[in-house]
Amino acid sequence: MTQHATYDAVILAGGAAKRLGGADKPGLAVAGRAMVERVLEACAGAGRTVVVGPRRGTGQAVVWAREEPPGGGPLAALSAGVREVTAETVVVFAADLPFVTREVVRGLLAELDPAAEGVVLTDPGGRDQPLAAAYRTEALRRELALIAAEHGGVAGLPLRLLTAELVLRRLPDPTGTASFDCDTWEDLSTARARIREHGHVLDEWIAAAKADLGIDLDVDVAVLLDLARDAAHGVARPAAPLTTFLVGYAAAQAGGGPEAVAEAARKATALAERWVAEAGGTAEAEKGEEGK
Repeated sequence: MTQHATYDAVILAGGAAKRLGGADKPGLAVAGRAMVERVLEACAGAGRTVVVGPRRGTGQAVVWAREEPPGGGPLAALSAGVREVTAETVVVFAADLPFVTREVVRGLLAELDPAAEGVVLTDPGGRDQPLAAAYRTEALRRELALIAAEHGGVAGLPLRLLTAELVLRRLPDPTGTASFDCDTWEDLSTARARIREHGHVLDEWIAAAKADLGIDLDVDVAVLLDLARDAAHGVARPAAPLTTFLVGYAAAQAGGGPEAVAEAARKATALAERWVAEAGGTAEAEKGEEGK
């Protein structure tokens, strides 16, 4: 399946969170963003996103669904979510997966070949993660209907009753990052610490800032960092944050977008380089005067 194919997303954001003392698990923050918002960001390419659980404020438009009965378990929640899906393919994630990314979604979709009814992530121990997966919508509906007919419903039943009947492919997660879920306070602490350990803290910060500021823009981090360095060294340290702010403002006035940012950064970099050149020329002239 190509990464450009249409798909929907179902995010399971209910559950009692007993091991967290009944806390609102999807709303707990990792790197400044609620875990459910992080999963929503990963699924931003979905045609329709269905969130199964109690309603809450979200940063993007979603369709809300609720399992019957509330707290009826992941199979009941999945059944409720799939009823709202309109695409032939659906990605399914639990809302407590803080490290799911758009790349993970693309990887799952790419592995969903014509012979498969689903693709699931597998953790480093080789265990399937059925709530980090991509499925054929019709296959899910077929098996959910059969399970409901056999058991008189789906509430309280294990997910393995579903996955055991599907033709699945598996996508290994050798580092255990994408499949890492937060079931306990210790897990949450580990996730928060891992943000700073896995070498992507700047990416995490930028993503959180963009989400809170309500902007969707690809940021050329290297260009802006180089500009900040040139301004700090060629002018003065406080010039670094002020210059990057001015570049952002200029880009916004020019209509926004990556091209506007790049052009504003180019002009500011050229200005900083002229300041450096002038400072160097002045210093050389002063040395020449002293030698006379």
